[in-house]
Amino acid sequence: MNDDQMVVQETIFIVLCPVYNAEVTEDPHSEIVIISEPISTQRVAEMAAERFGDMVKAVVDTNRRLLALGGELHSDEEAALLELGSTQADLWGINIYPDQQRSEWIEFDSLINIRPRLGNRSRGVEDAGTRQLICEIVDSLIR
Repeated sequence: MNDDQMVVQETIFIVLCPVYNAEVTEDPHSEIVIISEPISTQRVAEMAAERFGDMVKAVVDTNRRLLALGGELHSDEEAALLELGSTQADLWGINIYPDQQRSEWIEFDSLINIRPRLGNRSRGVEDAGTRQLICEIVDSLIR
């Protein structure tokens, strides 16, 4: 084979991120944390500092009352929760700003929230009841 016939091979690396429950153990190599028991606001602030500075992405399972934190994308956290048995209709993406006042620390903005067939046509969470439920779950899991 001469240089003109050189074949470029692409290698795809798949990184599997273990998902764990913070109440059981915390794996320092994992990106995504699934929360079912309360963690401190300080821990969330540390996660924010490690990734985006002042914000951490999160996905809330409103049926199972779980919170996935720490992914690069909301879709990563969504996939982790789906793998654990969550239903997509129950998952909502938010951003948490732990240094803000509690009344202002949740931002309802994620591509995973766009679900026209379920009546949510924007990146936000259009149903006030769902927004309230998300706030209650986040407040119960981050103290």
